[in-house]
Amino acid sequence: MTELPALAAGSQDDASIVERIHRGDSGAEERLVLLFGERIRLVALARTRDRELARELTQEALMAVLSALRAGHLRASDKLAAFVYGIVRNIVNNQFRAAKRRPPTEPIEPEHAVTVPIDPIEQSDRARMVRDALGLLSADDRQIILFTLVDGLKPGEIARRLGLPDEVVRARKSRAIKRISERIAELSRS
Repeated sequence: MTELPALAAGSQDDASIVERIHRGDSGAEERLVLLFGERIRLVALARTRDRELARELTQEALMAVLSALRAGHLRASDKLAAFVYGIVRNIVNNQFRAAKRRPPTEPIEPEHAVTVPIDPIEQSDRARMVRDALGLLSADDRQIILFTLVDGLKPGEIARRLGLPDEVVRARKSRAIKRISERIAELSRS
């Protein structure tokens, strides 16, 4: 197991940093990051052998250390380096445990991908049913549905474009979708 590279033994500076962070001093937090950030990254890199993962774990460890210090979880401020190292070790070990629990993934090769071709006649029938159902709606309701489905707009944006209250657009959209669904269901049964 890789040890934390030469962290300074407990000092008066450690006690000062711990106390200042507990009081909410952002300058002390920056000092802690400067003191330990690179060391944490090196430990994470040595354990994982993955630069990007080491950066992520460093950020996670620094946040965990700062959160713990803000909450006053370090009882002996002269043990700051050991406290930081313990958090780093736990975060790296948790990463390894989580990776073991994940099932292995195998990419799907393009030749293995299966697509079910849509029958052109069925596709034509569906399009006809949708056009027929949309034809039952008023021009405004049809516009609301088209703004929603084609343009991907939210009711608030549609309301602004049409100069209507949001509630009116939501109600009309709901009723229009219900009418379309009922009509398509009728056409499907026949």
